[in-house]
Amino acid sequence: MATEECEIRDGSIRLGQLLKLASLAEDGVQAKEFIENGLVSVDGQIETRRGAQLRAGALVSVNGRSVRLVDASA
Repeated sequence: MATEECEIRDGSIRLGQLLKLASLAEDGVQAKEFIENGLVSVDGQIETRRGAQLRAGALVSVNGRSVRLVDASA
């Protein structure tokens, strides 16, 4: 499985926002469903908090796709 990169600003991003930004979810409703149903993992652990703060270096996986966060200001 190839890992894509997603640039974030301001040092962190909320999980729900990342799913939309990285096109892992079509919208906020779908992002919420993925998270509530345990389909999202962060660094190999299931994450059920839509507002979880993610930082550069985190690896987020959903439905066979993975995204590594990179700091856009670096």
